[in-house]
Amino acid sequence: MCDDELIPPSADLTEDQWLRADPALAEGPVGERVREMRAPRRRTVLGGVVAGAAALTVLPGGAQSPAAAAARTGKFPLPTAPNRAGEYAVLLTGDAGTGEEAQHAVAAAAREVCRAEGIGLAVGLGDNIYENGPESADDSEFRTKFEDPNSGVDMPWLMVLGNHDCSGLIPGSGGDPSRGDREVAYARSSPRWYMPSRYYNVALPAAAPEGDPVVEFFAIDTNPVSSYVTQLDPHYRWNGPYMREQRAWLDGALKASRARWKIVLGHHPYLNNGKHGSAGSYDGFVIGHYTSGIHLKELYEEVVCGSADLILSGHDHTLQILEPTARTRGTRQIVCGAAGKAGDGRAHFNHPATWQNFSEHGFMVLKVSERAMTVEAYTVDVATRRARLAHRTRTAAPAG
Repeated sequence: MCDDELIPPSADLTEDQWLRADPALAEGPVGERVREMRAPRRRTVLGGVVAGAAALTVLPGGAQSPAAAAARTGKFPLPTAPNRAGEYAVLLTGDAGTGEEAQHAVAAAAREVCRAEGIGLAVGLGDNIYENGPESADDSEFRTKFEDPNSGVDMPWLMVLGNHDCSGLIPGSGGDPSRGDREVAYARSSPRWYMPSRYYNVALPAAAPEGDPVVEFFAIDTNPVSSYVTQLDPHYRWNGPYMREQRAWLDGALKASRARWKIVLGHHPYLNNGKHGSAGSYDGFVIGHYTSGIHLKELYEEVVCGSADLILSGHDHTLQILEPTARTRGTRQIVCGAAGKAGDGRAHFNHPATWQNFSEHGFMVLKVSERAMTVEAYTVDVATRRARLAHRTRTAAPAG
């Protein structure tokens, strides 16, 4: 859910039970969105936005270079070498997809930083299409809420699914994970949008002929274990086949990775000082299999903490660089969800933080080399579309 939306009256209801439990929800903003979702769709089909781009192709055994593959498919290529500073520089954004002025302002400010810093890769940490997610792989909102705002940020965007991308009856509930397949399908036609599956990994440099990767990203789908409502499809239940398969994949991929730096991308955070709180007690809930995020907490603690250097998340519309602690076994949590909406201006919890901002829009930049990993936080003045470097954190030793 967003900071301006209501939280369900009790944990782990179905969406119909949620509405029946508090009939007042059927009126006002939530009721209006429910009625809008039930009405016939009037969105247009994308036309000409990504003309000439062919289907995403997984290349066997490095038969083609990323640059050659990109030229063939019309997609922007993954970086094959560091920038002039000897680093792989990555733009970090989250919760961006409103299509409104704040998103355009943050993207404009980020575009200038990307040019100056030699950034060759971007990350979108979920809630890519507010409020209900796309209606099809050809939804015009991919253009108005992603392609148009990010024009000029011409690079691959590693995308993950957020709760709004998997809306069920209630916008933002995360109650219909299958809707995320539309965003996977969209990757076949967009030159920017990179989402070969609902969870995946990407190592840099891309298709390195020899040697270990400098950095590897592991994008996960956190929605089935942190939805605001009960998952009705057995495939997506907290202990269903989808989550069992994803957990096994993530555990194996992290253990097999030979990258210097390992970074997990997931919409919902493990630790968080913002309004939504941390996994296991999201929005004050501590019961049930879904609303509290208890099983996502288990996934982070049992598979990710101590194995990855960073957890990058959105969900809370804030900017936070938290401290790695004994609890996280050296893994640092970063929350970067202020690219489209801003927070309520105050900290709600007190996890140790290096730097945090709860009121301004912004983005971050990650820079990695064999020597070090640096995270830079930028705040953005929406009126002037200008970014300000607010904080820089440098790490020299990997968590593992």
